[in-house]
Amino acid sequence: MHFVAWQMLTGDRAKYLGLIFAIAFSTFLMSHQVSIFCGLMSRTASQIDDVRDASIWVMDAKTLYLDEVKALTDQDLYRIRGISGVEWAVPLFKGASRAKGPDGHFRAVILMGHDDSTLTGIPRRIVHGDITRLREPESIAIDQVGYEFFFPGQPYQLNRSLDLNDRTVRIVAIVDSNAPFVNLPVVYTRYTQALNFVGRERNQMSFVLAKAIPGLPEGELTGRIADRTGLKALTSSQFGWETIWYYMEHTGIPINFGITVIIALIVGTVVAGQTFYLFTIENLKQFGALKAIGVSDLRIVGMILMQALIVGAIGYGLGISMTAIFFETTQSNLDLRGFRLLPIVMQGTAATVFLIVFLASAFSVRRVIVLEPAVVFRG
Repeated sequence: MHFVAWQMLTGDRAKYLGLIFAIAFSTFLMSHQVSIFCGLMSRTASQIDDVRDASIWVMDAKTLYLDEVKALTDQDLYRIRGISGVEWAVPLFKGASRAKGPDGHFRAVILMGHDDSTLTGIPRRIVHGDITRLREPESIAIDQVGYEFFFPGQPYQLNRSLDLNDRTVRIVAIVDSNAPFVNLPVVYTRYTQALNFVGRERNQMSFVLAKAIPGLPEGELTGRIADRTGLKALTSSQFGWETIWYYMEHTGIPINFGITVIIALIVGTVVAGQTFYLFTIENLKQFGALKAIGVSDLRIVGMILMQALIVGAIGYGLGISMTAIFFETTQSNLDLRGFRLLPIVMQGTAATVFLIVFLASAFSVRRVIVLEPAVVFRG
């Protein structure tokens, strides 16, 4: 019976290939768009993920997400350091500046200022150079995107100069950092230098990075800091998700990607369902003949489900392969870093695809179940 089902499925090549194409297209569109969406949302919290040294972020109580902050005071830093359970706490500056290259091209950059003595929070994936050289005057580290913008097509070379807010700085390290939500160059330097680069204001401390003493739960320490200072204290994971949810709730990104995924789901269901239904209708006489020779309804239903699973497996395999090839060929593009095919996306797409083929076969099964074997003897 399995061989008969296979012959019936592949007998009409046009419909067989049409079914596979519909499933493959639906698979590719769903997995590709969901992967892009996940990558885009992870970018919103990428600079939180880059900080590996500290696990607790302290900020103004009304801060909603990473990119919009209200400055803290130096007194806030000292108060946090004095709380029981804090192993250490250091300042972090996050702001914007403008950099100009040797050829005159300029671009807005994200400026990060890290603790002068410990350099806590600077990405540890070093492409070229040495971050300890940031202790030298007028020195910066820059991410790969920034370097390739200001020095396109040139090999990595240290001690190149940039103008940062009319101050000449030297590049002493090139780092591999996670891509920010807005794909701007990221410049890293010492905290005191960052304040000088942007101009002095009364308060400029964006965040305080802290770490709990060994054995103290991070959740307990964040509660202590919030109670005693009135500031918001979150773990890196909590702050990352708070930032992601801010963008999901206050931008149109989820709606736009959701519409695309729904369209893919509808196209896959309608096209595959209609094609599979027509395929079944055209083979009613064959199913009637099988009934006439004593094949049970359950066996015929098994044949139809087997046909649907074959189409679903081949279509899913082709579609997910196209998605994987896309991300594999674009992984070296720095502007697209952070976008990849996640295992959970593959699993979710697989479940959705097989739901589509199940629904498509369900319409056909009903028509075959009520079929009278006598149909085979009709003209």
